[in-house]
Amino acid sequence: VQLQASGGGLVQTGGSLRLSCEVSDLTFSQYAMGWFRQAPGKEREFVAVVRSSGDRKSYADSVKGRFTISRDNSKNTGYLQMFSLKPEDTAVYYCAVSSRNYVLSGMYLYARTSEYDYWGQGTLVTVSS
Repeated sequence: VQLQASGGGLVQTGGSLRLSCEVSDLTFSQYAMGWFRQAPGKEREFVAVVRSSGDRKSYADSVKGRFTISRDNSKNTGYLQMFSLKPEDTAVYYCAVSSRNYVLSGMYLYARTSEYDYWGQGTLVTVSS
């Protein structure tokens, strides 16, 4: 199984980026997809998740209203569209997939790294002030 994250780069405050995560060698439509990030010296933190069918999404409070997660199961690819970027968004962003299928009341569980089966290698996002 491979998850290939891409789309990171250097952007100014207020700018936008779109991250992609292409997944191979598994049935992508059966997995939830999440995005996490890790800033230097900090723990990896949850950013967003979308369920396998795309019907439900959840976001960290810090990115709500600025980031949008989506997926295209026909392309085995997930996306994270980021708007209004801030210096504190600077981090390595990781995509991951989870075979768990939580209903709405259980969506908070997707914030745990332990709920994910496979991880990508990460893509660096740097937001300059």
